[in-house]
Amino acid sequence: MTNRRPEATLEVPETIDLDPVLDFMRLLWSVEHALQSTSKRMEATLGITGPQRLVLRIVTARPGLSAGELARIVHLHPSTITGILQRLLRKGLLRYERDRQDTRRVRLHPHPAAKGFLPASAITVESAVTRALADIPKDRVRHAREVLAAIAKALTDDRDRSAAAPRKHAGVSKERRPDEPRRRISPRNPNRD
Repeated sequence: MTNRRPEATLEVPETIDLDPVLDFMRLLWSVEHALQSTSKRMEATLGITGPQRLVLRIVTARPGLSAGELARIVHLHPSTITGILQRLLRKGLLRYERDRQDTRRVRLHPHPAAKGFLPASAITVESAVTRALADIPKDRVRHAREVLAAIAKALTDDRDRSAAAPRKHAGVSKERRPDEPRRRISPRNPNRD
């Protein structure tokens, strides 16, 4: 006889009768709001936000990453990673080191001061995720991860497609950009030709 944990039952708040997509979106926004609130609380209490701690943990686990490699790992836009890295550098928690093979590149390394921010704390996003996943069977966690990865990919694909597509603005002719002033149309001067 194996010692299997009883299957966890999730308490999903009662909702009005929503179609599955709207219900899923409602839950995603709830998670996003909770992530932002917890991150702000972390910054006020620990002096570091959730995304900053995630980046710091990853760089500590894999020293020598480039900023681009880190952006791909955490699925954030390089400009977002740049802002996070700049704040961690200002706080003295990360340092750059020139790549020995390619001196044009820099590699990220944790500063010794980062050790104080790495231990688990009850108020971190990581702690909440750890508690939430503790009683859920691994196969359900894997399925949830696949769903979340598919949603992240779809959102990224949509962002990339919209960035590549020409912008269309309602009510604006194709000859004039939205930031361009309107040309005044005046009656033709008969003496000009």
